[in-house]
Amino acid sequence: MWAANRWKDYELLDCGLGEKLERWGDHLLVRPDPQAIWNTPRTHPGWKKNAGRYSRSSTGGGAWKNRSMPQRWTVSYGPLTFNVKPMSFKHTGIFPEQAANWDFLQEQIQNAGRPVHVLNLFAYTGGATIACAAAGASVCHVDAAKGMVQWARENAKSSGLEHAPIRWIVDDCAKFVEREIRRGRKYDGVIMDPPSYGRGPSGEVWKLEENLYPFVELVSGVLSDNPLFFLISSYTTGLAPSVLTYILETVISKKRGGHTVSDELGLPVTESGLILPCGAAGRWTR
Repeated sequence: MWAANRWKDYELLDCGLGEKLERWGDHLLVRPDPQAIWNTPRTHPGWKKNAGRYSRSSTGGGAWKNRSMPQRWTVSYGPLTFNVKPMSFKHTGIFPEQAANWDFLQEQIQNAGRPVHVLNLFAYTGGATIACAAAGASVCHVDAAKGMVQWARENAKSSGLEHAPIRWIVDDCAKFVEREIRRGRKYDGVIMDPPSYGRGPSGEVWKLEENLYPFVELVSGVLSDNPLFFLISSYTTGLAPSVLTYILETVISKKRGGHTVSDELGLPVTESGLILPCGAAGRWTR
């Protein structure tokens, strides 16, 4: 498992009974987690005294309760700084387990010994974008949600990267890639973190189990003649890492050589010393 174990400003304190207790900087939050199905004792005082608990509603959705945290604050991961803004649907704007992928990406870019151009699809609030830019890459950041792209720009500014070579694109990812292929644009690295289900700005429907494989086939068309990496990450519950290996081996390795390593992503749990699984990632490299 690839565990994000280098955080200072984030800590997964405890988890169980479908919830997790987290420290985001100075603020403790309780949020739902579908993987934390165990019933372990809740001895940490943060379970009772925290800055907010997100509770799901029996009729769907949910809401923050006992909210005392600010509307926004920042946390840092090394030189990277991110704006935390708890949303009405439990998310904070950061998936902290992705730090394990950020480390991988930065190592690939820093060891390349040449200019690196990266395409980040379904790029959300830009964690991977910022990590790649900080490592010296030029990045094309694509997401269908205008608000998420603006949030990513804020994260770049907070990290001192407002003038870094980043293209900010609000668009349906598939349509954008099709246009890049027609333009003849190429990228040395590709990152994608597709949702289980989603809609584009013009109503385009995305279903992971139906669209991921043909989408990877499409995106392979923008790889340069000497690509460095192709990273697929997914938070979809039940998606085995070996599925990502199969896709990357049959689409990318078949044409480009190289090899794929896939594994679970996870967060260390302070209270138990164990690791909470948080999705999967597949990493193709030359």
